[in-house]
Amino acid sequence: MKAEIFPRITIDPEVCFGKPTIRGLRVRVSDILDMLAAGATREEILKDFPYLEEGDITAALAYAARAADNKIAFAAE
Repeated sequence: MKAEIFPRITIDPEVCFGKPTIRGLRVRVSDILDMLAAGATREEILKDFPYLEEGDITAALAYAARAADNKIAFAAE
């Protein structure tokens, strides 16, 4: 079952093993983040993946920011 968990971000067990992807395409949120972290510009990403839109990159960043803001519970040692 496909689920939109954030604007433009979907999770589908049949696509990329259920990892968060851009609009159900086979481009994972982590792929976008990795490219940006490696120094790629938005323009370069959009040129390399012409089926992506500017809003897709913004959505990946927003999703990552939300995920990073989640509280993490650590087990007591």
